[in-house]
Amino acid sequence: MVVRTADPARLPYHTHLAVSASTREDLGGRGLDASRIEVIPNGIDLERYSPHPDGAQTAEPSLLYLGRLKKYKRVDLIMRAVALLASEGLELTLRVGGSGNDRPRLEKVARDLRLADRVDFLGFVEEEEKLDLFRTSWLHALTSPNEGWGISIMEASACATPSVASDAPGLRESVVDGETGLLVPHGDVRALANSIALLINDNVRRRAMGRQARSFAEQYSWDASADQMEAFLRRVVAASALG
Repeated sequence: MVVRTADPARLPYHTHLAVSASTREDLGGRGLDASRIEVIPNGIDLERYSPHPDGAQTAEPSLLYLGRLKKYKRVDLIMRAVALLASEGLELTLRVGGSGNDRPRLEKVARDLRLADRVDFLGFVEEEEKLDLFRTSWLHALTSPNEGWGISIMEASACATPSVASDAPGLRESVVDGETGLLVPHGDVRALANSIALLINDNVRRRAMGRQARSFAEQYSWDASADQMEAFLRRVVAASALG
C-alpha cells in the first residue's frame, strides 16, 4: 500500500506502508527507500477467532492447511512430510481447505504417496467450517517460500492452534519459533516432518504453544491495527500541511 502526498520526497515521515518487516525489506530491495516505509500488520477478529469453548479437537492427530491451492504455496511439502511420518509409523490426517488450480496436481501427489485415505481435500470452506477447522486441528502448517504476512497462521494462533511453517519472509514474523510454533528451513521435508512429529507426540508442549499463540495473536486486533493506521495518516496529513 502506498500513501501519496503532494511531495513525498520532502516529508520527514514515512510515506509508504507494508504489512511486515519482511515486505519492507523486499520493497527496499526493489528500489524504494525502506526507511520511509512503516510496518502496520493486518488485524485479526479476536472475538470470532478464538479457542474452542470446550477445548475440542479431532479424535485422531490432524494437521491443517487452509488457503489457496496454488503451486507456489508448496502444499506438496506438507503432504511429503505426512507420507514420511506414515512410513515411520506416525499416522495423521491432513485436512486441506481451500480451492485453486493446483488441486489436480496435489490429488495426484496424494495418490503417488499412497495418502489417498490420509488427505481430505475439503474444497472451498464457509466461515463457520473454517473456524471449526482452525479450532479442532492439532496443528496448522504453512510452507510457502514467501508471504507478506501469515494471516492464516495468525488466525490459527488466535484459535490456540500452533503452526509449523517455513522459515521464510512474512512467516518468520507470524510464528515465534519455539513459542507459538516451529519454523523449519523451507523445502526441508525431513525437518518439517520432525517438527510435526515433535508437537503431535508432545501434548503438553503443543497445548502450551497453543496458549502462547493465542496470547501473541491478541497483540494484533483490528482495533490495534486501526489505531496505528489512524496515527500514520495523521502524521502524513500534518506533514503535508506543513509542506
